[in-house]
Amino acid sequence: MKSRKLSFTLLTTFISLSLAGCSSGVTEAPKEEKLPKEESTETSTTVHHETHWSYKGETGPEHWGELDPLNSACINGKEQSPVNVEVSQVKADKQLEKLEINYTSSEISLENNGHTIQGNPATSDNFIVLNNNTYTLAQFHFHTPSEHQFNGQNFAMELHLVHKDANDQLAVVGLMIKEGKANEVLEQAWKALPQEKTTEAKKLANPINLTEILPKDQQSFRYNGSLTTPPCSENVNWIILEQPIEMSKEQIEAFRKIFPDNHRPVQPLNEREIRKS
Repeated sequence: MKSRKLSFTLLTTFISLSLAGCSSGVTEAPKEEKLPKEESTETSTTVHHETHWSYKGETGPEHWGELDPLNSACINGKEQSPVNVEVSQVKADKQLEKLEINYTSSEISLENNGHTIQGNPATSDNFIVLNNNTYTLAQFHFHTPSEHQFNGQNFAMELHLVHKDANDQLAVVGLMIKEGKANEVLEQAWKALPQEKTTEAKKLANPINLTEILPKDQQSFRYNGSLTTPPCSENVNWIILEQPIEMSKEQIEAFRKIFPDNHRPVQPLNEREIRKS
């Protein structure tokens, strides 16, 4: 009887040690390292990516669709942006509702997200009304050279003002920037351009009135397009103002020292029409 109890005790001890060994092995197994997430330039407040992308080489625009299945629209999409605006082929549409832009003086913070310089308004007081729908300004950022073309020609830079409605639908106002006189409205921001990628946005000392950036003539080209950065999601309302704004050669060069080229080439228009207000 004692022999049976001793055998049972030894067997129980052996099983316990074996289970402890398995448990220890699971606990100490190395954890899979997760890659840092990349943010889409156009919607950095909501869209994230697992893969790195850039504007040149093996991670450049021609390879975006290969980097991640989420980027499939970059190569398979039929309504991609940017596009070339052939002015003679633009369809005049008197039925287009006038674009209503409501910007005010706002506190702005700047960040370098590794792809562009982005400005983030502190409040939701800046908005546009398009087709009776309100879109709030989420952020604005810059590209050089311009992503959109007019009659096959790029401008020195392009400013994108990215807006979002209550259903997360996007409307982007694009402003062409040509070399000319210094842009006084943006001068404060230009003196504070982050030279390296930032971990958090830096608040500017004084508010910026974004209305003062806009050209006097706000006639626009409109079309259905996409984000111009991965994942190249479509169903984006594009409003490209026809009249460009100006920045000085020095201001343009200051941006290019940080981002020598951060534009996506123009994409096929396919069956889409560009309409003019």
